[in-house]
Amino acid sequence: MAAGAWRAAAAAVVAVAVAGLVLGGGVGAFPEEDLVRRLPGQPIVGFRQFAGYVDVDEKAGRSLFYYFAEAQQDAAAKPLTLWLNGGPGCSSVGGGAFTELGPFYPRGDGRGLRLNKKSWNKVSNILFVESPAGVGWSYSNTSSDYNTGDQRTANDMYKFLLGWYKKFPEYRSRGLLLTGESYAGHYIPQLTDVLLTHNEKSNGFKFNIKGVAIGNPLLKLDRDVPATYEYFWSHGMISDEIFLAISHGCDFEDYTFSNPHNESKSCNDAISEANGIVGDYVNNYDVILDVCYPSIVMQELRLRKYVTKISVGVDVCMTYERYFYFNLPEVQQALHANRTHLPYGWSMCSDVLNYSNKDGNINILPLLQRIVEHKIPVWVFR
Repeated sequence: MAAGAWRAAAAAVVAVAVAGLVLGGGVGAFPEEDLVRRLPGQPIVGFRQFAGYVDVDEKAGRSLFYYFAEAQQDAAAKPLTLWLNGGPGCSSVGGGAFTELGPFYPRGDGRGLRLNKKSWNKVSNILFVESPAGVGWSYSNTSSDYNTGDQRTANDMYKFLLGWYKKFPEYRSRGLLLTGESYAGHYIPQLTDVLLTHNEKSNGFKFNIKGVAIGNPLLKLDRDVPATYEYFWSHGMISDEIFLAISHGCDFEDYTFSNPHNESKSCNDAISEANGIVGDYVNNYDVILDVCYPSIVMQELRLRKYVTKISVGVDVCMTYERYFYFNLPEVQQALHANRTHLPYGWSMCSDVLNYSNKDGNINILPLLQRIVEHKIPVWVFR
């Protein structure tokens, strides 16, 4: 979608929302029905947790699931940080909240939790949302809603925040930090753009945006993709020969998000060879980390000798522990999750979502420029 069309669509949604905006509730009010008393196997903590749903389209029956952890100390004086994972179609609750920057990690047996000593809720209140509908426990009663893309995702997150502020009115005036990783390089700038449009049109409530931070973000394909293979090459993960084949054989100006990427056969062959070498044996988000191999997989691959412990203190098997934990009925009950009894189990990345491939081609850099022009700091980290 062209930048002009994106802005026009966002403005239309904001105009409707601003016209009917009523944010109720008294100062200090919280939704008791969303309070998480205690998660199964959770260590005792001194901060409150909430989880539940915010309806973003009542007619379609579309609702987004969230998990919210207050700051460990002096929560009333701390900002609100929104975190979104990417994919598109991967869970911010399973990813950000319980294996990256949230207060807990799953235990090795997948039946309990342990404290994350580096949790972001040491310095901020943190909000994780499974977005769009079809991810994790977020859902729609209209099956066609699972055919979606960037525009609806941003608009639904805008409606989500308005609805969430109704539940938590104390946070309306708090500093808001918008953060995420990977395809959130689209989600976060596009959401910020919609919020800025709201602020421009609203004579009342305005989002108090204090900053944007996006890690390993997808921003502009013709820059991001070649940079990935240059990184692999510079770290000795692919050979000079393969890197030169990619550099000489690929015209990344024509690269597309969807397979086969609109590239020549020689380019696709070189990229496939590089991906095959890096493959399942490297964590693309941190190449020095080990990769978890369940015992059955290791036996089938017969590659035990290649599995080495490079990093100390990082549980690289949290993916499997998290999957087991979130599919426990008592965990879902404690989180007020899966209220519609979805016909599939929780998974980190959605199998029901049909996300627009063409949206991956959108150049996000103009949106970052708009954000910076509004004096909002932007941090891109790797």
